[in-house]
Amino acid sequence: MSYTDDFLKTVLRRTKVVAVVGVSMNPVRPSYYVARYMGLKGYRVIPVNPLHAGEKLFGETVVGGLAEIDAPVDMVDIFRRSEAVPPIVESALEHLPHLKTIWMQIGVEHAEAAAVAEARGVDVIMNRCPKIEYQRLFGELRMGGFATGVISSKL
Repeated sequence: MSYTDDFLKTVLRRTKVVAVVGVSMNPVRPSYYVARYMGLKGYRVIPVNPLHAGEKLFGETVVGGLAEIDAPVDMVDIFRRSEAVPPIVESALEHLPHLKTIWMQIGVEHAEAAAVAEARGVDVIMNRCPKIEYQRLFGELRMGGFATGVISSKL
């Protein structure tokens, strides 16, 4: 899967609300820090995890599934195994009428589910991370590809 930088920038710029499916409450898990980062960049992040439904994360109430979201969602970011993708995509297409993008995290791919979403006019990105792409495309990666926030003069 190859995506142009212009396409990825368009997706990231037009997105305002992201539902993160499979978000963890554990701050050392990638789903937690990706969701947190996106929130810090101005996106509204709606956490989706049935094990933590009703709890608070990043100022939002965790929902158990996409059907419980009553806000317009632009993008669904999937932190689940590839085999779990089809029902997530089906639910997103059924319950999120404003959906523009399905984003599958690094290591997550499902060509058939992607084709279903694309046939409905929804863009699909697979095997990528929106945090990494945001940092790469908007000039935040430094020091060998890491977004450290600190530039050392000793290099």
